[in-house]
Amino acid sequence: MTAFLVLADGAVYRGEGFGAAGDTYGEVVFNTSMTGYQEMLTDPSYAGQVVVPTYPLQGNYGIAAEDVESRRIQVAGFVVREQSLAPSHYNTERTLHDYLVSEGVVGIAGIDTRAVTRRIRSSGVMMGAVTSGSPDAALERLRALPEYDSINYVEQVTVAEGFAWDGGAHTRIAVVDCGVKYNILRELSLRGCRVDVLPATATASDVLALKPQGVVFSPGPGDPVHNDAAVATARALIGQLPLLGICLGHQVVARALGGSTYKLKFGHRGGNHPVQDLLTGRVYITAQNHGYAVDPNGLPASLEVTHVNLNDGTVEGLRHREAPVMTIQYHSEASPGPLDNRYVFDEFLALVAEGGTAGGR
Repeated sequence: MTAFLVLADGAVYRGEGFGAAGDTYGEVVFNTSMTGYQEMLTDPSYAGQVVVPTYPLQGNYGIAAEDVESRRIQVAGFVVREQSLAPSHYNTERTLHDYLVSEGVVGIAGIDTRAVTRRIRSSGVMMGAVTSGSPDAALERLRALPEYDSINYVEQVTVAEGFAWDGGAHTRIAVVDCGVKYNILRELSLRGCRVDVLPATATASDVLALKPQGVVFSPGPGDPVHNDAAVATARALIGQLPLLGICLGHQVVARALGGSTYKLKFGHRGGNHPVQDLLTGRVYITAQNHGYAVDPNGLPASLEVTHVNLNDGTVEGLRHREAPVMTIQYHSEASPGPLDNRYVFDEFLALVAEGGTAGGR
């Protein structure tokens, strides 16, 4: 079935619909990872977004239950150059097409995804639509819809009620779910942690009632200006317990301490972003998925920048000079992406074991 990708600037790309039938709308973003389409699809940080992988073949190793990162597909739409209808892998359960159909998610294939990527890199991210109907009608409706930045997507992806993740009992960690990926919970569990997941609206009292030894503020979608509840919780917990902020959680903690955030032109999404640890000089290749960043100007004196992105110089990590607080803008849990940065969990748990020594590292 003929379908179209329509961008808010009027550009139209003709392709073939796959996945669920119908139309969809969202902010169009690209991801440069060469594998990991299932993890992308189920990453809550993609809520409200139409995702364009730059790698041309998607679906070639099928879909496996063990690779999901949340309870459902989160993307608003999926745009690919080519979809595989004959996947091959030892744990394949179904095709990418069947997976999208089962969850009502619209896709489009046959698109020159690298041309779309070049356009976004030049003009910046923008709203877009995938439609099997009239491109002109889709563009008219698209221009009447609210902008991505105006919507609080965290409230759409966070858990309604808290739950415990199966794991050990050595260390009790609370996770404030702004859009948590399961691999964060898996990584903590593998390290012997009992993990309690709380909604993004949880108060400091809710967190402290669990008697955790440390708190993680998770990644998630959208503009951090909408997350006043999580910011207030982080502010109240600073100095009481060791804190780790990841991605959106990093931005939440920075805002809790008086920092500000801004939108990037086209964001960082993929598994090949170089980040330098300023304390050691070492460079790590990181997985990233965010469209906003912490402004280094105006950060309080209590915060030290620990990591920077070598592509554009943006802030990739912070630590508090006195309280046990550390944050990273990238994804230490990967999925998809390199595993170079799992050490962050070890550093955080070492901080927890030390009883929250000031300085964070």
